[in-house]
Order: sequence, then structure tokens, then C-alpha cells
Amino acid sequence: MMLVRDYGEAMEDAPVAVELLPIDGSINQDNAWLEVAWKDLETRADGSFFLSWHWIGPWLKHLPTGANAHAMVVRRNDRIVGLAILCRRVIRRYGILPMPSWLLHETGDPVFDGLTIEYNGILVDRSCADQTIAESLLWMARKLPGCAALVLAGLGAREEVLAHGVASSLGHRLQVRRADAARLVDLELVRRSGGTYRSGLGRSTRAAVSRAVRLYEARGVIDYRVAGDVDQALEFFDGLERLHRAVWEARGKAGSFANPAFGPLHRDLIRRGMNAGVVRLCRLSAGGQDFGYLYNFVWRGRVLNYQSGFAYEDDNRIKPGLVSHVLAIEDALARGEECYDFMAGGAGHKSHLSNAQTSMNWITLSPDQLSSRLEDKLHRIELALRRWRRRMKGLEQRPTP
Repeated sequence: MMLVRDYGEAMEDAPVAVELLPIDGSINQDNAWLEVAWKDLETRADGSFFLSWHWIGPWLKHLPTGANAHAMVVRRNDRIVGLAILCRRVIRRYGILPMPSWLLHETGDPVFDGLTIEYNGILVDRSCADQTIAESLLWMARKLPGCAALVLAGLGAREEVLAHGVASSLGHRLQVRRADAARLVDLELVRRSGGTYRSGLGRSTRAAVSRAVRLYEARGVIDYRVAGDVDQALEFFDGLERLHRAVWEARGKAGSFANPAFGPLHRDLIRRGMNAGVVRLCRLSAGGQDFGYLYNFVWRGRVLNYQSGFAYEDDNRIKPGLVSHVLAIEDALARGEECYDFMAGGAGHKSHLSNAQTSMNWITLSPDQLSSRLEDKLHRIELALRRWRRRMKGLEQRPTP
């Protein structure tokens, strides 16, 4: 069933047709076409792992009730050149301001969306990528029914530039809700340097890694092991959950596994993705004692570090995360892969171990109207309060003369 159909202006030599179709997470007989269409477009696209069916399929399967998901289908000459999933939801900003919103590969449910999508965007045919992204964003901003806000989470640099262009052309407000960066290790840079990965680290980081390795080796040989089949991968994932929960519970906070969708979705993804070679679960141990687990995605030469579990100790010279990542990076280097990507977030090890970064921002496009102007003012107040709290915290921690 087609809800909305619109033809954009000519793009090069062919008009663009956009459809918005309702779907449900079961991918039942009525919408099983989506998997076929998505996998076909994947072969013609340069999208990230998070725009592959390996992610989108399990994500759709585990959508919460009421997600109100729709497929946006973009065609040129009856050929699909763009696909995306949009969810419709009224989001109450700051507890007082209802905003009818459409979200790109998110639901608006803050718990479920804690799964976190990065390198988000629209899956597009590489032969007309920029045009299709721009035309699709323009269509979404103008034509999505009842859309006071278009929420675009975890956009990469190219997609954000195009979103800025669309906002400017329509006179829409563009608000950056979260500005971040994905830190990564460009393995080609390491290879061109002619040295080893560790030799390129900063002096203090290199010393910390060497010391931690020696302390682990005093317990026995360090074993870096990559899961070889689905059963072993699920066993490693169980170990990761155990260590991950222990760390967060010790802090009195909820970690990723507090999200009820996290474990089921990722176990489903692991079952599907292991045989395709897009999932890599690693276990690290010394003297027979596990000290680290890494859950990574592998997509077109890029290794994306999605989740981890580490056994921290009172001795801060023991650095399970640092050692685990260094060994995983060296493994990726030996495999001939292009990049080890820590993705977004401010964890300290990312800046110490990376040699490159790219922007990753969470933005909202909205018409310039009273509700969006009010929301923008509230957002500015929130940012000012955060800065003030940080200053006050810094003053409290400053030693008295």
C-alpha cells in the first residue's frame, strides 16, 4: 500500500520518484520485498555497515511496539536507487514541547534507540549517490506528513554537508543536538610509515601498553582468539555481557545490556552475521583467565568496534582495554584491512590509540516556526547549564591554596 508518492525535479536525465510505504518488523509476506530490494541495492551502494541488511534486518525484527515504521523507496527510471527506514513519533522535548517527528533509522523510543546507530544515512546507488541523498532529504523535509522535525542521528560528514544544503535551500532550522567525532586507526597510514603500529603510538601510551603486556605475560601466555563459528561467537558474547555488566553495576549505572532489546537483537545479528564474515568476536586471556572481549563489525575493509567487556583490577597498571584493542588492531593490520574504527564517544583510549578522525553529528531539521524556535532556545539554555555545571565541578575539584 502506497501512502505518499511524489516526483522530484529532473536529476540529470531522469526524474526521481519517492514512495513512503508502511512496513512492520516481522517482514511478513506483504513486505518481504524489502529484504530483496535492500540486498540488491547494497551491491550497488557504498553504505556503512549500519546501512546494510546485516544491521537493518535484525533492527526491524526487534522494533518495539508502536514504532510506526515506513520504508522510503527512491527510484529513477523504475530502478531503486535509494532506501531508508523512517519512524514516526511525537517526541516531547524537555518534557513540555510535543514535536511530531520523523526519525531516520531510529524510533524515538530512548531505550530502544540506545542501540545507537552511527554512520547513518540513506542507502543509495553509488552512480548517483550525492544527488539521491540530497533529493531524498529535500523530499523528507518538504513532503513527510505532519513533520515538525526530521531527526537524523549519527550522520557522517558527507551526509551532514548535504543536510545543511537542504536546510539552507528551504530556510529550515538545523540544530546540532550532539557534536562528536569517530576516532579511528587508518591502517594504510601505519603501513606507509614502514613501522609497526605500536611504534607509532605516543611515548606514554606505548610505555603503558608494554608494561600491561608484561604484567599479563607474568601470569601466562596472552591468548588473543577470534571466534571461529556461531556457537563460539555466542559464548564470547556471553563472556562480554558478564564483564560489561560487572563494570556498570559497580558504578551503580545501567550499561548497554539494561536495554531489553540489546541482547536478543545482537545474538540474532551474530547468528546471521558470523557466516557472512561481518561479525568478529574476540576473547583475550592470560594464564587461562579472561580479561577482555571485543564485539566488532567488519564491513568492506573496515573494522568497527561496537561493544566490549573488560576485567578491570585495582592495580591501574593492568589495562585490559588498552591491551585488547592494541592486539585487535595488530590483527586487523595483519589481515590487510584498511581501518580500525572506534566510532563516536569520548573514551580516553580512543584518542591515545587513533591516528585519524571524522565528524559524527546528531542533527534535527525543522521548519522555521514557533515550536522550533522555542525548542532551539531551550536547547541553548540546556547547553549553557551544562557548561556552568562543568565550571562549578572544576572549581569544586580545584585544590584550596
